[in-house]
Amino acid sequence: MNMPVSPKSLESAEARARDSLFLLADLAIEGDDEQHKVKVRNLSAGGMMVESELEVAQGQKIVVNLRNIGPTRGEIAWARSGRFGVAFDRRIDPKLARKPVGGTTETARYLRTPTTYSPSFPR
Repeated sequence: MNMPVSPKSLESAEARARDSLFLLADLAIEGDDEQHKVKVRNLSAGGMMVESELEVAQGQKIVVNLRNIGPTRGEIAWARSGRFGVAFDRRIDPKLARKPVGGTTETARYLRTPTTYSPSFPR
């Protein structure tokens, strides 16, 4: 027997799967050739929350170019006070956006924590 799923349980499951981050992405609104830089604040398999002063309306179609994922189509789900939500047309793997770009897995020198005192390392 199939039991109906309450919207509250869906919200909490989606919230648990949401990845909070700060990621810059290029976003284009359907019918507009201009690319807009936006800040992605939350990313999940089904969508994202964006921070931007871009004027958008619920239902507008977009394409966002996410790092290590590529162009992803979606639709504006909601918009208010400099933020908006996007529901993707297809599910993505949000963990890919966190992976470093490029072939090396080594941490860049300027991001490493010094283990010993070095006069060349700025304090």
